[in-house]
Amino acid sequence: MKQFLIFDIETGPLDWDVFSDSQKEYWLRGTTNEKEVEDKMFMRALTPMTGKIVCIGMMIVEKSETGWNTLKKGVLALNPEDTTTTEITTELLVNDIKMQLSNEKKIIEDFWKILQYYRQPTLITFNGRNFDIPFIMLRSAINKIRPPFNLMTGTKFNYPNHIDLIDELTYYNGSQYGATRKFNFDFYAHSFGIVSPKAQGVDGSKVHIMFDEGKIKEISEYCMRDVDATFELFLFWNEYLNFNSI
Repeated sequence: MKQFLIFDIETGPLDWDVFSDSQKEYWLRGTTNEKEVEDKMFMRALTPMTGKIVCIGMMIVEKSETGWNTLKKGVLALNPEDTTTTEITTELLVNDIKMQLSNEKKIIEDFWKILQYYRQPTLITFNGRNFDIPFIMLRSAINKIRPPFNLMTGTKFNYPNHIDLIDELTYYNGSQYGATRKFNFDFYAHSFGIVSPKAQGVDGSKVHIMFDEGKIKEISEYCMRDVDATFELFLFWNEYLNFNSI
């Protein structure tokens, strides 16, 4: 049976001190006041050259004659007490979901191992083609890890083994206006009757602050709510809008 990997990443900014003077100048180029500098500093979390992976939430499922079966769920997370440690520790989140704590390199290595173990499952994401996957690919290289697969193969309008729901819901023609306008996940969730992962008051903009406060369990649980909601959105799309049978 074909397996599917639903996943989501949370990211945070790299320490400002790791950048060279020329990199700092480049990043802040064009800012003219403190508010613009503050906004630019916050945006470090949004690019793989200036940000790091805080956690990856994952769920492996497969389709059987009786429905969808969950094979594995868990989170690979960055240890807030020591982001460079090679030691692995585990904790349990709600619903006995395992959270494995380590450094970013180990997170990325284990992500690729999971894809290899399940023989490159079909990916299910929300905006993964534009954010999660290129972020992981480039952070892999920065950590001197060669990805075993090119998850960015294909074209903008045709790429294999990946269902990116933002592309499906905008018919690969996302715009700022009109019927194919892009909305954030929270908006789609409410529209389709799905509980938003933001319902408990956490969202991606708070991750870096929470991480600095050592709240990795709360971040990981939010990430897994994102994964669960992404799967629900996939099931909704698959039932009502997908015309290629899965």
